[in-house]
Amino acid sequence: CALPISLGGLVLVSLFVYLPAFLVVIAVAASIGTWELTRAVQRGSGANPPLPPLVAGGLLMVGLAWWVGPDALTLALLVTVLAAAVWRLGDGPGGFQRDVTSAALIAVYVPFLGGFAALLATESTDGHLRVLVTLAAVVLSDTGGYVAGVLLGKHPMAPSVSPKKSWEGFAGSVLATAVGSALLLWLLLDLAPAWGALFGAAVSIAAVLGDLAESMIKRDLGIKDMSNLLPGHGGLMDRLDSILFA
Repeated sequence: CALPISLGGLVLVSLFVYLPAFLVVIAVAASIGTWELTRAVQRGSGANPPLPPLVAGGLLMVGLAWWVGPDALTLALLVTVLAAAVWRLGDGPGGFQRDVTSAALIAVYVPFLGGFAALLATESTDGHLRVLVTLAAVVLSDTGGYVAGVLLGKHPMAPSVSPKKSWEGFAGSVLATAVGSALLLWLLLDLAPAWGALFGAAVSIAAVLGDLAESMIKRDLGIKDMSNLLPGHGGLMDRLDSILFA
């Protein structure tokens, strides 16, 4: 438990003490996640997406999202995929389409989605609160799903992808997140509870889809964890899967 608490504390300190530090947190997380996913794809599928342009492009995406906005984030994504394609040309035509396609997947999945955290954080004067309630909603979704799944889970949701997930757990995720978000958004952002509940339900669905998407990728690659970077917790991507989609 100490590691998740430490990571959570780092995020909270950067959000509430010195907001620009949160940009560093996003950039580091995006770089590590890109490295983990690239390494996993290379190990599990034989594809060879080029890492240097993906990491550099990821930093560009996060930075432009922070300083310029969503249009610049999209433009940086296109530049990153193009740079990966040009870089990969140096290794010849064999497997070119496979490698560039996997590079595009990694660029979208990790730094592009991570760039939305930067967009949230720099929104208006309450960006730090918007990030906080989003992260809190993901925690509520995971917790509600786990409790409901353990106590009531009987009907598998996607047994070929994630055998432990159940429809009862999914219902618990949505319910816990809707109720908790209704309270949080009312207290922190002065929004009507109905809007908070709608927000919570949407985040919960996105978080569950993110978890299933990573499970599907890992199953396809034949791996258990994205890396062993975090002892006892797998890789950083194993912690970010739900958050990125949310």
